[in-house]
Amino acid sequence: MRYGNSESLLQLALELSASHGGLSLDDIEAKLGVGRRTAQRMRDAIGRVFPQLEEIQQQDRTKRWRLPPKALGHVADLQLDDIMALEVAANVLDRDNRTDAAASVRRVEAKARISLRAEDARRMEPDLEALMQAEGVAMRPGPRHKVDPTLISALRHAILGCREIEVRYKKRYSPTEHTRRIHPYGIIYGQRHYLLAFVPDEGDIRSYAFPYIAGVKETGASFVRDPNFSLAEYAARSFGVFQQEPFDVAWRFTPEAATDAKDFLFHASQVFEEQPDGGLVVRFRAGGLLEMAWHLYQWGDTVEVLEPEELRTIHNQSKVTWRARP
Repeated sequence: MRYGNSESLLQLALELSASHGGLSLDDIEAKLGVGRRTAQRMRDAIGRVFPQLEEIQQQDRTKRWRLPPKALGHVADLQLDDIMALEVAANVLDRDNRTDAAASVRRVEAKARISLRAEDARRMEPDLEALMQAEGVAMRPGPRHKVDPTLISALRHAILGCREIEVRYKKRYSPTEHTRRIHPYGIIYGQRHYLLAFVPDEGDIRSYAFPYIAGVKETGASFVRDPNFSLAEYAARSFGVFQQEPFDVAWRFTPEAATDAKDFLFHASQVFEEQPDGGLVVRFRAGGLLEMAWHLYQWGDTVEVLEPEELRTIHNQSKVTWRARP
């Protein structure tokens, strides 16, 4: 068996051991990115190697399988790469202004280190330090807003408990505070974090930038979350955070920029069309005209906006400024 197949089977064994409720064939397909027949063969292979594999029958008659944690023995022990991945993840979260999540990951890393045998910990320490120096995460230059961890904690409590909150909010460049009762639905993280909430007085979803939230408090009332609302679908409607009715987008990159453009995930719905001259056309559907213009500015003359017309006009004007840069 090839190494890749062996690694996939080991990963599946770990997933089966970590899942208290077991994994279905659908779960195996999703976690390992394989088809149904491959998922079945991998499950059968695990059963041959680990006779402790348990089949769990659900009320909906969906079959699930689980491995008792002890079945893996030392196979489930933490490795150097695991500890390093946690450290890198914490640094990336710090870089992306997610200090609250970075602190949580570092707590997990500390617990993981505690579980190591003393001899393993001593052996890993110098290697981990050397790897972190070689593969450190660069901090993005430039200003960014500080995030109050207590704000995120308060919002999470309200979101998970479906508790109505009263938010004090200032609009940009305005010293005046506005107070509004809202139903918090979720948080979108980025260079600037946003709270998404349903506003009963307006009957619509609104976004509130963290830097302009002066304070929040629970009102004591609860709310029923709209079952049709999906945070992922809401975010996918836009190129960035600003919401706008989606429209068809097409950008053509020159042959010189095509290779770099292929490495970008511009939008989840993107489709690439390779051109005879080596250029590349990317198409997707989303809103967020202003954020698209900001992003396109960095590509300068190497990209042409095919549609929409309004974005093409904005980009052509910005290229004049781009050429004049020192």
